[in-house]
Amino acid sequence: MKSSLFLKVYLTLLASLVVLAMASGAFLWLSNDEEDRSWSSRRDAILSAMLPSDATPAETQIVLDRLGEAFDADIAIFDANGEAQATVGEPPSFPPPGERRKLLSSKGHRFTVQLEDGRVLVARVGTPFGAPRGSPLVWLALIAGVTALAAWPVVRHLTRRLEGLRHGVEAWGEGDLSRRVPVHGKDEVAAVAASFNNAAARIEQLVTSHRSLLANASHELRSPLARLRMASDLHGEQPEERHRREIIRNLAELDELVEEILLASRLDHVENLELTDRVDLLALAAEEGARHGIPVTGEAVIVSGNARLLGRLARNLMQNALRHGAPPVAVEVTRADGFAELSVRDHGAGIAQIEGDRLFEPFYRPSGRGEAAGGWGLGLALVRQIAGRHHGTVRHETPPDGGARFVVTLPAASE
Repeated sequence: MKSSLFLKVYLTLLASLVVLAMASGAFLWLSNDEEDRSWSSRRDAILSAMLPSDATPAETQIVLDRLGEAFDADIAIFDANGEAQATVGEPPSFPPPGERRKLLSSKGHRFTVQLEDGRVLVARVGTPFGAPRGSPLVWLALIAGVTALAAWPVVRHLTRRLEGLRHGVEAWGEGDLSRRVPVHGKDEVAAVAASFNNAAARIEQLVTSHRSLLANASHELRSPLARLRMASDLHGEQPEERHRREIIRNLAELDELVEEILLASRLDHVENLELTDRVDLLALAAEEGARHGIPVTGEAVIVSGNARLLGRLARNLMQNALRHGAPPVAVEVTRADGFAELSVRDHGAGIAQIEGDRLFEPFYRPSGRGEAAGGWGLGLALVRQIAGRHHGTVRHETPPDGGARFVVTLPAASE
């Protein structure tokens, strides 16, 4: 089975060569047969003109001597009764009646000619005296054999690449997600290999991301669950308002974390996100700012997108600033070169610029941040996902006077 494709391709090539050789051979054979008959007619006419019936025996003998010398031939002329009239060299035997009726009968270097006056000329020549003879099938068979030998490495090279692609796909399907297949050349096989590598890399990235998300989420869930259990036990032993508020706070934290996990998974799997809403980014930010007591300034800019996801983007940035930064927190919406910019600024301790890009990784924990304080969760990771799905970007900046600023850039909608 491993070489079935190679055998199919190679045998198909050989079968095509055989059919081509047989068709070409039949055509050449018919063409040569017609040429032989035409040559025989011309040859008979020439010999009849050279050996007329009214020539004397001496003149006939002179012509035969010259023909015999020119073609290194043994020649004999017989009358209708088989009596030799003139000979050169070792006279050939008189042909039987069946051969005499043939216009041309070549046996090696022997041929027979029926002259116009009924006489029969029989010649056995050393130098060919007739149309070139040779079987075209021999040459076609030789050409087909050479072609078959030359095609072997070519077909083998092609099928070996396909077999390598198959082995790579099988290994990848068995769980080796890091497996890639080599890409050689620029033909269709190379295109299939490159497409497979791209798809394998994308799937490996998704699987790795989901594994990391699951591991980090399970780790982050332990803290609120432990606090919730402790608050529940304390509330059961001594019901107090502070215990009830702690239970509610931990339940809200769990609910938010689960919601973020589900949203991150959805954004990873949805290929074509509908971006049909015309959203006033300033109004959307002002609404979220009012919920968190954060002032919002700037100018109205319309963007095309998903209003619910854009609202989640603004909410996560504001919550991140309140949770990990320090007041005052300010939000501003501006327009620049056909793009809308949403910036959220806080005045906390700030973040080292070297960690700026890693802030958007799920559950990233900055250096120096203890286990009890927890990581950054999925908030900023969701901001980057949502911005990317809206053909935008998000970046972290460190203002000269301290703190942190997060800036989201989105394409502005045409008016």
